[in-house]
Amino acid sequence: MRISLRLLAVALAFTALVAIPVSVAQISKPANAAKNAGLLDINTATKDQLKALPGMGDAYADKIIAGRPYTAKNQLTQKKIIPAAAYAQIQAMIIARHS
Repeated sequence: MRISLRLLAVALAFTALVAIPVSVAQISKPANAAKNAGLLDINTATKDQLKALPGMGDAYADKIIAGRPYTAKNQLTQKKIIPAAAYAQIQAMIIARHS
């Protein structure tokens, strides 16, 4: 047991010495991707997907689709596509990805 613990300690020390440097951007990309995975992209969502959001009906869904593309989700209110009260209900559920 004592030997295997020493081998483990040596292995951990060696791993720490030869660790490959990773930038903060590389670490945060997967975290951001996971965080944004469940969000509805207003640039690609179907009319039915948009209508499933709280407070969204046919008229708002049609306006969102007609106003595409968006570079930021807050453009829904800036371009007067939907009122601020409706945006407040959905802002945590949407994203505006741009390609």
